Amino acid sequence: MLLVAVVVITLAYLLASLGTRNALPPNALGFIGVIAGLALVVHLANRFLAPEADPVMMPVVLMLNGIGFVMIYRLDVSPQMAADAPWHYQAAWTALGVFAYVVTLFLVRRSRDLERYRYMLVFGALVLLVLPLAPYLGRTSEAQLNGVKLWIHVGPITFQPVEIAKLMLVIFFASYFVEKREMLSLSTRRVGNRLLPDLRPLGPIAVAWVVAILVILLEHDIGFSLLLFVTFITMLWVVTGRWTYVVGGLVAFVAGTYLAAHLPFAKTLIDERVSAWINPWVHYSSYGYQTVQGELALGRGGLTGSGLGLGTPYYIPVAYSDFIFAAIGEELGLLGTTAVVVGFMLVVGAGIRAAMRARSEFSQLAAVGFTAILGFQSFFIMAGVVRLLPLTGVSLPFIGYGGSSLVANYVLVALLMRISDEGATPPGVAIGLSHPATRMRRRFLVAARAAPAPVDAPAPVGGVRSSPVPVGEVRSSPAPAGGVRSSTVPAGGVRSSAAPEGGVRSSAAPEGGVHNSPAPAGGAGGITVAPTGASTTDGTGQTGRSSDRPSASTNEPTADAGGFSEGGIPC
Repeated sequence: MLLVAVVVITLAYLLASLGTRNALPPNALGFIGVIAGLALVVHLANRFLAPEADPVMMPVVLMLNGIGFVMIYRLDVSPQMAADAPWHYQAAWTALGVFAYVVTLFLVRRSRDLERYRYMLVFGALVLLVLPLAPYLGRTSEAQLNGVKLWIHVGPITFQPVEIAKLMLVIFFASYFVEKREMLSLSTRRVGNRLLPDLRPLGPIAVAWVVAILVILLEHDIGFSLLLFVTFITMLWVVTGRWTYVVGGLVAFVAGTYLAAHLPFAKTLIDERVSAWINPWVHYSSYGYQTVQGELALGRGGLTGSGLGLGTPYYIPVAYSDFIFAAIGEELGLLGTTAVVVGFMLVVGAGIRAAMRARSEFSQLAAVGFTAILGFQSFFIMAGVVRLLPLTGVSLPFIGYGGSSLVANYVLVALLMRISDEGATPPGVAIGLSHPATRMRRRFLVAARAAPAPVDAPAPVGGVRSSPVPVGEVRSSPAPAGGVRSSTVPAGGVRSSAAPEGGVRSSAAPEGGVHNSPAPAGGAGGITVAPTGASTTDGTGQTGRSSDRPSASTNEPTADAGGFSEGGIPC
């Protein structure tokens, strides 16, 4: 599937260059080599670090990333387009994202290890959310252009720290919800004639959520506020199964949005986006221009599109980021946008499948949170382009221009792949290793679980029965007269012995005679069994009669010669 993704991306790149410049790109061979090299790195990382992970997720992710890169390249090399989004920057961020993917798989060998650092992660997330408000770090060209304070700059690098913060918040939510699951699910407070859940465990979560919402509103961006809120409600609903949390959360969000719309620092932003959503044509000459051009681009695309490099998506402001979905719709048509939607649905389905197969509750809830972030972020921006929702300002994952979003989403997918690999790996096998011995043990365990259990065959009179015994089992059978009974057999081998040292010795005494035998090495661990009616003498000189009932003085089971003890001990 990775090979198919490489071929499709290469063909799209060549077609975009032919449509835009009427010539093949001069760096075609270099592009093919880089794309094939990145796909090979991803394949080797999956093969050696997550061999049992979902095989569908990463090929689809690379396909979406390649489609976005080709569209950014097509817009960048167009003569009518200003060089706002150089394609080689996106190529560098893609390589860095693949590197972050490999490093995450290498460092996070067990997803449950992240649970230990939940308070450290939530503190780091809050710090990252506040950084764009810093006097020096937050002075970026993006903040001066549209007033949104999501970027920080460190030297020549500009990125959005909220992209990393959202992953940290998901890990914190998952760890805390798992710990307080019973308190959130059970009804412990009586209000009138009804029992309601105790809301006190939601205190730290509510504080973290309110702080995050306030910081994002101060940064003049409502997109990540909506994204974090929906992810929070989704994880809470999965943990408790209570629709009251969902309804109450929606009411709280609507009330918060209405209140924010009347605040001085957020009123202009929210009013513009709602007005452009309801009727952008009235504001065509101002903030409704981008929405109108996006609709016109989708209309020009029709069913099959105008062709890569043959459309006019450069009329759309910021087509490489917020409205790249509309640019794809113009040049690839309804079929191309449908393919993008299906790609995101496949990734979301793979994330849900990883959550269902997760080994621990924390891993399951973390996978749900990561999948919710990816799915809702994709839905919000695509719905904003087609006017199902107001514009949120978030970038389309893996497709839209932006390095911080691309790297963060590759880390997100790596964590989902780790959870998927854990759920598919048989118990007893080291997770994420591909040493030959580990592969052989994995195949052996899978075959042992699928193979039917061996059937015992009766031993011949006077002979020794030898048959393989499954790992961990002890086969017990009566010893024939004068024969030797085999004891515990190791995996794949056969062991025959009369009476192992420290084990169980069975011998017959003459009828009515005295059987005098000291306990085997190991003291009380030995058990001497004699036929019914025979007298026995132990090391203390006490004599008695054997029976098929447990001894009242020693509580040790006894059995007839050639039989079984009550505790399952062979005799």
